[in-house]
Amino acid sequence: MGQTAPTDSSAPRDSSTAMQPPQTEKVCVDIEQVPVNDDPRQWSRTRKTITLWIVSVATMVSTMSSNIQTSSDSLVARDLHATSAQISWTLSVYILAQGNCPLLWSIASEMAGRKPIYIIASVIFIIGGILAAISRTFAIFLAMRALQAAGSSTFLAISAATLADIYEPHERGTMMGLFYAAPLLGPAVAPVLGGTLSDILGWRANFYCLAGCGALVLAAMIFLFKDTFRRERSLTYQMAVKNRAGKHDKSNVATGTSGVPNQIRRGDEEQASKEKVSQSGHENNVHEAAEPKSSSATDVKLSLADVNPFPQMWQVIQRKNNLLILWANGNFMHASSALADASAGLVFAFNYSLSYTCARVLAIRYHYGPLQIGIILLILGAGSIFGSIIGGRWSDHVVAKLKQRNGGEWYPEMRLHSAKPAMLWLPLFVIGYGWAAEKRLSVELNGVMLFFTGFFAIWIYASTLAYLVDANAGRSCFAVAMNGSFRGTLAFVATEVAVPWQDALGVGGMYTAFAGVLIIMELLILLVMYEGASWREKCVAAEAAKGCE
Repeated sequence: MGQTAPTDSSAPRDSSTAMQPPQTEKVCVDIEQVPVNDDPRQWSRTRKTITLWIVSVATMVSTMSSNIQTSSDSLVARDLHATSAQISWTLSVYILAQGNCPLLWSIASEMAGRKPIYIIASVIFIIGGILAAISRTFAIFLAMRALQAAGSSTFLAISAATLADIYEPHERGTMMGLFYAAPLLGPAVAPVLGGTLSDILGWRANFYCLAGCGALVLAAMIFLFKDTFRRERSLTYQMAVKNRAGKHDKSNVATGTSGVPNQIRRGDEEQASKEKVSQSGHENNVHEAAEPKSSSATDVKLSLADVNPFPQMWQVIQRKNNLLILWANGNFMHASSALADASAGLVFAFNYSLSYTCARVLAIRYHYGPLQIGIILLILGAGSIFGSIIGGRWSDHVVAKLKQRNGGEWYPEMRLHSAKPAMLWLPLFVIGYGWAAEKRLSVELNGVMLFFTGFFAIWIYASTLAYLVDANAGRSCFAVAMNGSFRGTLAFVATEVAVPWQDALGVGGMYTAFAGVLIIMELLILLVMYEGASWREKCVAAEAAKGCE
């Protein structure tokens, strides 16, 4: 869903209003439909698939790096003379850095493009891996893990925006589901891989392995990845262009959607007036628009100094629909992730702290070793992957069905309806897993509970993540980065308090409490589902009133 004119065209309408003729007022172009040269959405299926695979593998390596050391924590502690509390900090600091660094990477990618930032981040990730492998003190090891997290965070933040660059809204749910399966696979296989490498070659081999994987990602980014970023479709870039150009010649900039330049020079107004721009329901697509010859977006040279990220962040957060979804994602995944054992924040924190906390439960209550724990995590990972793929496809199916019922018109909140089936079942499996572990029931039953916990949790997350992208056209990179910041910060806190909570409440009591929190977060999603369109449209209208004058 793109940013639209100040008309209330992106909220549900009845048939009587849908058939009214267009109002005679100035219409702003949907920034997602601005014509661009070499449009990524017109690329061949092969080119899009290559792009999807590259960013998916990159994110899998990124998430794999978070807990590949889990199986060898005792070896790291012994070699670097660190305590268990210090070792737990390696995970907490990693989550905190990986959650908040994307705010900076997002700004850079909106100025320089996706590819250069991917390459720089890959180099940082490789350097961090090598230096972590040769560390002789815990302080240096912790610093290098933070450096690794800073590099890896790029893939988590920018990859979702990359998919938004190449896929239309009606297919994003499916593609987001396929994409998100990769970063879920990373934390599931990492403990098994790390344990095997540590047993054979020592714990340092884990980080040499990560550096090697990073080198493969770097090569793919250099030789196979084609940049998907187009300045004309970036609200961040266009606002910077407007501010820069306004200092020299405001008359050369025509304002587009939500106050962004429409990339039409005054000298081209006659040609622009011949272009047919129609408001096609909620999509507001641009029809018969000519390819842009030149624009202020390409004529003005910008740098990071021209960008103030805080207004963009504020525009994301100030929308109540965004804020509630960001909070729900954070706490919702915090509750569900706890199911994997102990209490980790959001989906990624769930996967990150999962191995660390799960090892404690399975080791103490079931006397499992590292390899057995890794296999259990694979079960959870399998459920998460299936939930991501099936949930993503179901999301697009629901959007298509509701769009048809609504006379061919759609709005982003339609996507959230796809989460309803999963929202019903998830709290039940959260409670089931907690008490199965509390009563030391069969590990097979625990495996089933974990599988469906991951399945339904990621089903919901796939819908909410796609919604954030749909509802923030032109600034989806910032929206995803803010999502990462929310989950990273909450996950940092959750990881630190996980063990004390488990000791105080017991496994069953802790997960029952999380189920209650989860239900509250689901109510927030339902609130956005039914009220989000009107909230969002008020913000869109206010922004458009400033720009479409």
